[in-house]
Amino acid sequence: MTRPVFEELEECLRRGEPVALATVIEGQKQGAKLLYRPGRELLGGLGDGDLDRVVARDLAGELAAGITGMRHYGPHGEAGQQEVAVFIESFAPPPRMLIFGAVDFTAALVRAAKVLGYDVTVCDARQVFATAQRFPEADRVVADWPHHLLEREGGELGSRDAVCVLTHDHKFDVPAIVTALRTDVGYIGVMGSRRTHAARVEKLREEGVCDEDLARVMAPIGLDIGARTPEETAVSIVAEIIALRTGRSAPSLRDAQGPIHS
Repeated sequence: MTRPVFEELEECLRRGEPVALATVIEGQKQGAKLLYRPGRELLGGLGDGDLDRVVARDLAGELAAGITGMRHYGPHGEAGQQEVAVFIESFAPPPRMLIFGAVDFTAALVRAAKVLGYDVTVCDARQVFATAQRFPEADRVVADWPHHLLEREGGELGSRDAVCVLTHDHKFDVPAIVTALRTDVGYIGVMGSRRTHAARVEKLREEGVCDEDLARVMAPIGLDIGARTPEETAVSIVAEIIALRTGRSAPSLRDAQGPIHS
């Protein structure tokens, strides 16, 4: 049973496909393994069908979040018990960041995102600005309307991924935000002053965006740390992404009052 699990795990890793492996560390079936591949049947088993079912659910959740760690269960998957210790390993592709707008702040945000391990795409409809020469550290640079890229690739985005809209132009950013809100992306941040965002919100409402969806939009983008330079702003953006993902309370510019720059 174990050899096919490892062979399939190796094949998934070779193909760059997301996969998660559960191994019993403590319990009657110590060493038993269960392999989870999204959209495919489970491989292996932990010795009890109910335990397999519960662990498979947790494998899916941990893989979506990119988390590796220990879980404890009862012999049949009961919550709040300690008889069975299962180590869950998530092998997820890097989180993605889509940056819309080939502007002065973009290069700094690309660099900060790469430090954190993101796969970064820069997208701008203006071909003269959307060039690999301007953003050599990005994984790809796309000359296209932002919402067109999201229509093609938005279905692949999940809770670990981020969309950062830096365009400052309603004709670009409004369609991008509307399309991003139709995805499961974990973070949507939009640059601009409070006055700019207030006007943007009116246009978003005209497009049918409701209050619940607007609550997903972090604008003005970033934490309220007094950032002024592109590099400082990039730090404030990635810090806000981390805080939102981990559920930590942090002073976002969206929730503050007054001017962004003192």
